Amino acid sequence: MEKEPQTENKELKQLEGLVERLEKSVTAMERGYLAEYVEFMKRPKRVLYFNLAAGISRGFGIAIGATAIAALFLYTMGKLAALNIPWIGKFIAEIAWIVQNNMRLR
Repeated sequence: MEKEPQTENKELKQLEGLVERLEKSVTAMERGYLAEYVEFMKRPKRVLYFNLAAGISRGFGIAIGATAIAALFLYTMGKLAALNIPWIGKFIAEIAWIVQNNMRLR
C-alpha cells in the first residue's frame, strides 16, 4: 500500500514545521543559558562560593568512594585468605610484613 502524494506532502510539511520549531526552541534555550552564565559571572563572590562548595563535595565524594573500595578490597582479601590458596596467602603475608616494618620505623 503506497501513500498518496498529497498525504506525503502534508506529512513532509508537518515534519519541516516541527524541525523549525525545535530549532527555535534550542536557540532560545541557548540564549537563556548564556544570559544565566553571564549573570552568574557578574558576581565573583557567588562564583567563589559555588566553586568552594563543588570542591568540598568532590573531595568528600572521593574520600567516601575510596573508603568503600578499600573496605571491599580488604573484605575480599580476607575471604580469599581464609581459602588458603598458596599464592594469595603469600601475597597477604608480604603485605602484612610491609605494614609491620613501616610501623616499626615510625
